[in-house]
Amino acid sequence: MNGLRSSTLGVLALTAVVLTAGCERPPVESIQRGYRGTGMVQVFNPRTQAVVLDRNAAPEVTLPVPPGGPLAKDVYKNVKVLTDLDVGAFTRLMVAMTNWVSPEQGCNYCHAEGNLESDVVYAKVVARRMLQMNRHINQDWANHVGLTGVTCYTCHRGQPVPAFVWFADPGPPQAAGLTRGRAGQNTPAVSVGLTSLPYDPFTPYLLENRPIRVQAAGALPDPKTNGGIMHAEWTYGLMHHFSNSLGVNCTYCHNTRSFASWEGPPQRATAYHGIEMLRDLNANYLSPLKATYPAQRLGPLGDAPKANCATCHQGLFKPLAGAQMLQDYPALAKVATLVVEAPTPEPTVQGDLVIIFFAVGSFDLHAAAPSAMQGLVEKLKANPKSRATISGYHSATGDTASNQELAKNRALAVQGALKNAGIADNRVVLERPIVVQANVSGEDPTARRVEVTVK
Repeated sequence: MNGLRSSTLGVLALTAVVLTAGCERPPVESIQRGYRGTGMVQVFNPRTQAVVLDRNAAPEVTLPVPPGGPLAKDVYKNVKVLTDLDVGAFTRLMVAMTNWVSPEQGCNYCHAEGNLESDVVYAKVVARRMLQMNRHINQDWANHVGLTGVTCYTCHRGQPVPAFVWFADPGPPQAAGLTRGRAGQNTPAVSVGLTSLPYDPFTPYLLENRPIRVQAAGALPDPKTNGGIMHAEWTYGLMHHFSNSLGVNCTYCHNTRSFASWEGPPQRATAYHGIEMLRDLNANYLSPLKATYPAQRLGPLGDAPKANCATCHQGLFKPLAGAQMLQDYPALAKVATLVVEAPTPEPTVQGDLVIIFFAVGSFDLHAAAPSAMQGLVEKLKANPKSRATISGYHSATGDTASNQELAKNRALAVQGALKNAGIADNRVVLERPIVVQANVSGEDPTARRVEVTVK
């Protein structure tokens, strides 16, 4: 009997362990956030909260540098986003980014060793687009990020690839027959709190623009507005993600007396703007980078890594416990237009007229210029009395005096090419045109040119 009794107690103890395995052991605390009796409380576990807070500690601030000095774009080559920063601010941000993203790999994670201006490393192209996205968030999505803003560290936390990104989920392999057609659910997934709810609520709601609803707007479910009853399950899956990502429960955003009502915690409006922000970032910044990434960085269905709430929040309702890193790095609060230089056009030959084009700020001769002028050289050699006339032009962008000097140097470069081809300097006339500025405004590639003709 004693043996049977001990065995029974053992089974009961084991059963209790199994049944409570999904529960959290005490202490579990709660904070009242509304009227008593309404259930407006937040529940949290101090032990897990301590781990989350440790993970959300902000890094030390990189020492500031005095303002002033030349712009980085005028000192370094191939600066296309941070064109408004002076050398000091630019270098400080590069040091900070290295610590935020690749502290072990160093600068060479993005840059080609010994050739910092090169774009051969894909990570540099991605980083350039991420800088644009960072500035876009801080300037255009303040209704979600507020004065706290975001930096590279908000997502990366010292890792080249953020710990929390998502890809389109193909789901587990399925056999043919009755086991097919799971509607993306009935497979416990971390993305939805290990429930059997649809495991990829991100594609329809954080990439696409489908309505997020549980209750229909009318008396009956309307597939046109909320996709029918099935989409309630997808919405609940997304809500589980919100709760886990922010370390909160439903009443952080919702009014318990009516979840559909907007008369409740102001955090619901903040969350709404966060959803809209993620749709913007995933559709316009992150997904288009698919062609830039190597194959091993893409998801199982070949899509680029994308962001959800966990990417920034990482278990806390305010990323990095609300640390306002943006105040320490104001360079990320501005938006600068990406400078995409159009390729320098090939020289053109129009009878006795040859037009040679130049890159922005350069008087280096186009590689195809000598061959384009070969016909003019032959005519000059065939007729000793003929002369070559050269006129230089510039665009309207930039300082006029500097542009005029640049146009002159371009004309001299063409004269040097003719001399190398055997045409003496006394047979070349540098003729200043009546209007040296070739366009009214903007940076037109065809305005940066030198015209050569034989007279």
